[in-house]
Amino acid sequence: MAPNISTRQLQAFLALHECRHFTRAAERCHLSQSAFSAVIQKLEAAVGAKLVARDTRNVGLTAEGLMFVDVARTLLSDLDAAFTDMGDFMARRKGRVALAALPSLAANGLPAVIAEYKRAYPGIAVQLFDALSDQCLHLLRQGKVDLALTAPGASLAEFATRTLCSDPFYLVCRRDHPLAQKRKIALPDLAGHELIHLAPSTSVRQHVDQLTRGVNVRHSGLEVEHLATLAGLIGHGLGISLVPELTLFQFRSMDLVAIPLDSDAVVRPILVVQQKDRALSHAAQGMLELIERRLRSSGKTRRVIPGQ
Repeated sequence: MAPNISTRQLQAFLALHECRHFTRAAERCHLSQSAFSAVIQKLEAAVGAKLVARDTRNVGLTAEGLMFVDVARTLLSDLDAAFTDMGDFMARRKGRVALAALPSLAANGLPAVIAEYKRAYPGIAVQLFDALSDQCLHLLRQGKVDLALTAPGASLAEFATRTLCSDPFYLVCRRDHPLAQKRKIALPDLAGHELIHLAPSTSVRQHVDQLTRGVNVRHSGLEVEHLATLAGLIGHGLGISLVPELTLFQFRSMDLVAIPLDSDAVVRPILVVQQKDRALSHAAQGMLELIERRLRSSGKTRRVIPGQ
């Protein structure tokens, strides 16, 4: 069992070593001589060895006391370094914060937030994992990330969640498509048109399946995982697609247009997710505050419609 030694005892012992005089050492430590002697005696009892050799004229250290000088200096130095580090963490001069985010958010919106955070706290390392919803939650569950920015799903009950913003859906089609001239799209307008889908594992696909339930859309037979592939297929006239606003930067083509769906209720919520039983570090808390301040704007993402 480690001895119960205080910094006050260590400082008093080193003062005695340097002054070689009880009265002067006591004055340096702002203690009476009797109180100072009691501190040294408690240190010797805790160490289990006589550290100070006393006689009527001189104060010296025993062999064990001389050995303990380096121990005392190391302990105080380590403690000072630990508190300095702690101060750096609390002042956000050093640390680490890790995020998992949907690829659409990781590419559009979050980079500006991370850049602002790095300017404010250059000593903090930031990690970003761009992943689909299930993988974001897996990383959070493993403790590899502090926060996940993702869409609603079936595996959220174990986490603390709150809505960051809403991501409205758009129809993306070629400029020469029959629907391209509409200013807004009602869901029944999709009837009879061929839809290109994202993979069933994506949160986008899960929302689109809900939106088009009961609408007589035609399945093009094409299901892809990457938005760039989706844009290429639409650009070659192989169908249309419904995508959330955060993904529209992938469809910036002169041949494509994006038209909002005619309902504010047709949105994909974007959630901030964290562990219920794990407090955020000071660095992660600062990142969360910045994300909420910069990405939450009246509950909706910024409207940008390429091609119009």
